[in-house]
Amino acid sequence: MQKIRVWDPLVRLFHWSLVAAFIANDFLTKPGRETHRLVGYTVAGLISVRLIWGLVGTQHARFADFLPSPRAALGQLRDMATGRRHVHVGHSPLGALMIYNLLLTMAGLAASGYAMTTVAFFGVEWMEELHEALVVWAEMSIVLHVLAVVVESRRLGINLPKSMVTGYKTVK
Repeated sequence: MQKIRVWDPLVRLFHWSLVAAFIANDFLTKPGRETHRLVGYTVAGLISVRLIWGLVGTQHARFADFLPSPRAALGQLRDMATGRRHVHVGHSPLGALMIYNLLLTMAGLAASGYAMTTVAFFGVEWMEELHEALVVWAEMSIVLHVLAVVVESRRLGINLPKSMVTGYKTVK
């Protein structure tokens, strides 16, 4: 067994803060209320910090470490279908695509939520519908992300959620 440091404290803090903020705004706050807006601004701030950290942060935090690659994602799907075990130290190719999806979706939620507070878009139906559609997309993406983490943890024998808490992957 090899213990590899993968996720730095900022990546882990970002991850779990974004989880908490999304849960808060999706289930605990009322749309249009001050708390909902403040949590939305928090999401925008988190995304901003993560974008900067994706350029200057530690090795596995950098976007250059997990560039989206449909070819690599198809290779990972092939590995899964054939039972081939290929451990990725940082994000896997499918994981990378999901990270980009979630970052863009959360940024879209923050932007559309903010837009609805402006004179130009206050009460504009298509903006509200866009915001609601992004919420549904985020929910579906999160469910898929969690399921994929569980499946890949079992398939690879690596406790991926634990690594996002401790920062270390324990690889066989």
